[in-house]
Amino acid sequence: MIGAILGLIIGVGIGLYIPLTIAAGYSLYLSVAILAAFDSVVGAIRANIENQFDSAIFLSGFILNSIIAATLAYMGDLLGIPLYYAAIFAFGMRLFTNLARIRRDIIFSFRKED
Repeated sequence: MIGAILGLIIGVGIGLYIPLTIAAGYSLYLSVAILAAFDSVVGAIRANIENQFDSAIFLSGFILNSIIAATLAYMGDLLGIPLYYAAIFAFGMRLFTNLARIRRDIIFSFRKED
């Protein structure tokens, strides 16, 4: 847990102090890939709370989900169809479902302590 918090602090620090600009043409692909990666991170947090975390599953999901989401957005861009909506919908739904499960697990753990 301390390693995750330290990694988050380091990542935010790097993001704030290293100037990085993304070309406007790539912003859609990057935003969908970040959503997919964030979904993987929240899923890993949920799995960790439920004592089911597996680093290989997390890492493969993190990378593959990001690549699939960006590829889906790119293919849709080539076809002139906004396929990135499918990725936004799928990963958005999973993200909120995982957050709801985390919230329930935390509430139940507090109730058990009382």
